[in-house]
Formats: sequence, C-alpha cells, structure tokens
Amino acid sequence: MAAVICGSLAFDSIMTFEGRFSEQILPDQLHILNVSFLVPALRRDFGGCAGNIAYALKLLGGTPLPMATVGSDGGDYLRRLATLGISAEFVRQVDDTLTAQAMIMTDRDNNQITAFHPGAMMQAHITRIAAREDIKLGIISPDGRDAMLQHAEQFKAAGIPFVFDPGQGLPMFNGEELAAFIDQASWVTVNDYEGKMLSERTGLDSAAISRRVQGLVVTLGAEGCEVWVDGQKTLVPPVKAAEVVDPTGCGDAWRGALLHGLEQGWSLARCAELGNRVGSLKIASRGPQNYVLDAA
Repeated sequence: MAAVICGSLAFDSIMTFEGRFSEQILPDQLHILNVSFLVPALRRDFGGCAGNIAYALKLLGGTPLPMATVGSDGGDYLRRLATLGISAEFVRQVDDTLTAQAMIMTDRDNNQITAFHPGAMMQAHITRIAAREDIKLGIISPDGRDAMLQHAEQFKAAGIPFVFDPGQGLPMFNGEELAAFIDQASWVTVNDYEGKMLSERTGLDSAAISRRVQGLVVTLGAEGCEVWVDGQKTLVPPVKAAEVVDPTGCGDAWRGALLHGLEQGWSLARCAELGNRVGSLKIASRGPQNYVLDAA
C-alpha cells in the first residue's frame, strides 16, 4: 500500500547559534531590528517536508511516493531518493528555477529562525493526483499554495483519504479555505501554535474540527500531543529523547510514523504514540534525514 506525500523537497542549510536569541533581540527595539548571529556550525542536508516524511515512512517499512518539484540543481536529490529506494515517479524537475532552500538557525534553547526560498516548489501543482489501485493514503504538507488547494480537491475526487498538515503554510489561507481543507480531509495534524491559528481563522475549536474529520492531532512538542476524535480529547504522553541534539525535521519524522500507523489501520492514539517515539529519535540525531529506527 503506497502513500502519496505532497510537499517540498528542499536543501536545508542548518546553522547552530551557541547563544540565545532572546539575549540578542531587545523587545523595545523591534521597530528597528538589526541583528547578526555568529554560527560556528553549518551543514547542508536533504530536507523538505515531503522528503523527510518519505524518509521516515520508508524506514518503517512503508511505500512513500513523494509528489514534489525540484529545480535545475535537483539532480543530487533525485540520486538521494534512488539510493534510499524511494520512488521519484511523482517528482518533477524544472530547469528555470532552483530547488527550494531552507536556512534554519537553532539557538541553545532549540528555538529556531527559518528563512525559506520556495523556488521550484511553486510549480508543484503541475503534477496531478489520480486514483490508482496501489495508492490508499495521502498527506498534504506545506507546499505551493496552488498545489495544496488543487491536491486536496484531487485527493477527494479520487476517493483517497488524506491527512491535512498545513504546517508553516497555514497563514497562506483564509478561514473559508481552511474550512474547505478540513471538510475534504480525513485527518488534520497541527502543532499547538498552528492549532490556535486554525481555530481562530475557521471559528472552530479542536472539538468541532475533530467532529468534521476522523481525527485531529495537536502536537505539543516536549509535552506530547492531543488526539481529538469525535469531540473527545486524549493526551498522548511524550517520549523523552536520550539527548537533545537537533529538532530540525522531528515533526516530519512524527508524520511519517503517523502515516505508517494509518496504513496499518491503527487507532489515532496508537499512531501518535509511535510518532512521539520516532520524533524523539530524530531529536537525538543530526539532520532531518540522519536518524535510524534500529533503536526503537
């Protein structure tokens, strides 16, 4: 059973700031903000939501089908997918732009500042979703605006249940559009901040959202996550990481585990438990696609 994973493939430049952002930013001077951070550690990783989710699902034994667009510099990423045994049949390469790029800086308290250049991601809508016997599940993660809107409609028309995971793409949509996503989706996943924004824009609280889908999950970072089904909340406790090394990509690892559990027909709470476990392994690794699941 395959899962279509709509989202970005991106190159991540990961930087570590050894201080605290809060010590460099003066609250009463935000109107003239001008800051510089010394980052002794810098590395370049394969990232993007679709790539990271596909990586986690593959490690768990699933069949991910990332649906994304890379640019003229995307050859290395295509070779990376081939090395991992992940199909690139739904990955398009376009020559007139660069692959999406994320510049991510993390401070000593694991706060992050991210700059994102979408590049080829803005053409992700050119690939369409259609019903196919082996495709049983999908997810819409942050992507180009047109792609997210169109892929949701295409999943619904094809009768393929999918997870709506707007992530950092949520602010692109108004309340009416977000409500339409919810009504087309089978499941919704957000973090606590995104959950508040989703409720504010749609006028629906978590209980109300959960009644319009099969389930809603609100991740709470180190506090675990809330699983909402038919208006009822269950708190799924966190799994403590052996070491906090790098939180980049842990949310995507969580979602890869969620898809694996949904493929197995597990309850949403059990899916969230696996997500918390895999997410904790990611936090203890370096890089969005550098963890292994042998220790799970």
